[in-house]
Amino acid sequence: MEEKGKGGSERWSAAIGNLSEMTSNLDSLQKLLVKKAVFVDDDTFAKASLTSEQARTIKVLEQRVETLERELDNAISAAAHARTEKRQAEAAQKAAELRAQEVTRELENTTRVFELHMEELRAKQLEISKRDKEIKLLEAIIQTLGGKGSHSSDE
Repeated sequence: MEEKGKGGSERWSAAIGNLSEMTSNLDSLQKLLVKKAVFVDDDTFAKASLTSEQARTIKVLEQRVETLERELDNAISAAAHARTEKRQAEAAQKAAELRAQEVTRELENTTRVFELHMEELRAKQLEISKRDKEIKLLEAIIQTLGGKGSHSSDE
């Protein structure tokens, strides 16, 4: 508690010292202004005030112009970047479309080859089926002839 009281007391003393110094500085400034002050009539003062206000307005407007110029530069850069991205996207889309066409052609060619192989397989199947029937017919003939021959040798 004592430390807090002591620290607070030091701060108050410092603050009072600062206020005394500021009072002294203000007094000196006031004396300086009274000695160096230039007195002008109301018309001259009004013109000077207007000029000063216009100078402040010009400064604010110049800052606004600089800000707008930076924003414009940023917008131009962003637009250029967007155009570049758009061109890249269009090129990628065109490449994808060409690849899709190529894959479609490959698929169509593969389908034609598959159809030709299927026709060939069907023709072979028909040939095999026809030969199978011929073999069965020949087996039947052989059995029939073989059966007659065994009957003759039995007699």
